[in-house]
Amino acid sequence: MDYYGKRLATASSDHTIKNNWGEQHSLSASSNSHRSPRTCWQVAWAHPKFGSLLASCSYDGRVIVWKEGNQNEWTQAHVFDDHKSSVNSVAWAPHELGLCLACGSSDGNISVSFTARADGGWDTSRIDQAHPVGVTSVSWAPSTAPGALVGAGLLDPVQKLCSGGCDNTVKVWKLNNGLWKMDCFPALQMHTDWVRDVAWAPNLGLPKSTIASCFTGWKSDYMDCGQGGGSMGRQDFE
Repeated sequence: MDYYGKRLATASSDHTIKNNWGEQHSLSASSNSHRSPRTCWQVAWAHPKFGSLLASCSYDGRVIVWKEGNQNEWTQAHVFDDHKSSVNSVAWAPHELGLCLACGSSDGNISVSFTARADGGWDTSRIDQAHPVGVTSVSWAPSTAPGALVGAGLLDPVQKLCSGGCDNTVKVWKLNNGLWKMDCFPALQMHTDWVRDVAWAPNLGLPKSTIASCFTGWKSDYMDCGQGGGSMGRQDFE
């Protein structure tokens, strides 16, 4: 769903991306440019301040950023092919951080790409072997630090993300001096099978962060963390 809740984009095992207008619930665009005959795993809308942009990832190891020109006319704005295996998840950063895209792959790595150059080109950093047996999901933290509503000196944007993997763990990462480092020790080992998805909840500057995760089983979890990072509390749902 896009920022305004008006348009829906879907990824499919028939390796297509379809884009629907919410008002008419009818097909308005279909793209078929991933090379693999297998699954296109996920799509994600960018914030509208950057225009009408959609990212898709696929079993073919590529991430494509699509740009809409005239209504329903989509072209490839950029193709990332840094990963050596299936790219399973894509997530746009909060718009306060700029046009920035995180991608998680079965090769174990997370790539973070952003348009920082004057020519609009993309620069990419990487978290090597974030989950050595494969990354299944990524999600960005809100750009507002926990406690920003009540604390001083907490107004600088936060650059954090969380990831789930085939090693049954959830990990939290923070960008510091240009390098991504784990921000929660040890890794959150609360599942007994692959972590299928993670989602970082909005916090609006409240004193804690909340991450939800789910796995191939019959439980999901949410985890709370205070201002300083570190360990997290846990709640199970059945």
